[in-house]
Amino acid sequence: MKAVLCKAYGPPESLVIEELPSPKPGAGEVVVSVKAASVNFPDVLIIQNKYQFKPPLPFSPGSELAGIVKEVGAGVSLFKPGDKVIAFTGHGAFAEEVKTEASRLVPLPAGMDFNTGAAFVLTYGTSDHALRDRGALKAGETLLVLGAAGGVGLAAIEIGKA
Repeated sequence: MKAVLCKAYGPPESLVIEELPSPKPGAGEVVVSVKAASVNFPDVLIIQNKYQFKPPLPFSPGSELAGIVKEVGAGVSLFKPGDKVIAFTGHGAFAEEVKTEASRLVPLPAGMDFNTGAAFVLTYGTSDHALRDRGALKAGETLLVLGAAGGVGLAAIEIGKA
């Protein structure tokens, strides 16, 4: 399988594409065939060693994806091969296959395509946390979103409207 790899910290131009063996799931893990992966600001930071989470080199960047479960490890009962899922992996999504903990998966909602699913968790999760937990937004209040041209800002508008 092919994967984008960060072998040395630097700008996106320093990333390489290499052929790697397909991963095998361990206990509590799944392997997902990636159908779509999103690019987020933390992905740019992590490859430059400027993010709070620092995976050991080499690693594949990409924190979220949508795909189809290929294989499950021992003890995994909530997912089975063929299930369509969204995963928030922290890194590793820029590959054809990803091994991750089953706890990092959620079912892809019916009617949602892979591209939308791959871009959902980080942007909407960040906005939801900001509006509910930090801003304590309540029904009937007015919401001003600065920087609404990006994914998190657009998600904040949709969540605020809802």
